[in-house]
Amino acid sequence: QVQLVESGGGLVQAGGSLRLSCAASGRTFSSSRMGWFRQGTGKEREFVAAINWSGGSTHYADSVKGRFNISRDTAKNTVYLQMNSLTPEDTAVYYCARAVGAFITSTRAYDSWGQGTQVTVSS
Repeated sequence: QVQLVESGGGLVQAGGSLRLSCAASGRTFSSSRMGWFRQGTGKEREFVAAINWSGGSTHYADSVKGRFNISRDTAKNTVYLQMNSLTPEDTAVYYCARAVGAFITSTRAYDSWGQGTQVTVSS
């Protein structure tokens, strides 16, 4: 029963930055987590980052550690993904999702997904 809408994608040069937003329509359980996944053309959807709605603890994929930052604004029911030092390897459709399980790096832990926003990094 959660509606998720991503925004902020676009075209950026290598080394540049983008900030993605994910707006949720309703209240999130304190025990839930919000995550970002991405899927490049012809590739499997992969975990990027996740954040606990309550407390704000975070977890990142090794490929984005030190470059990406996930955050949330509980008052706005919104999660963000700040992406820095982008490379063409980051080109993908980025999806926001809500997890109710503990295995946040797996798509199976998520029960609600946004439609995705395209991020393209040129070289």
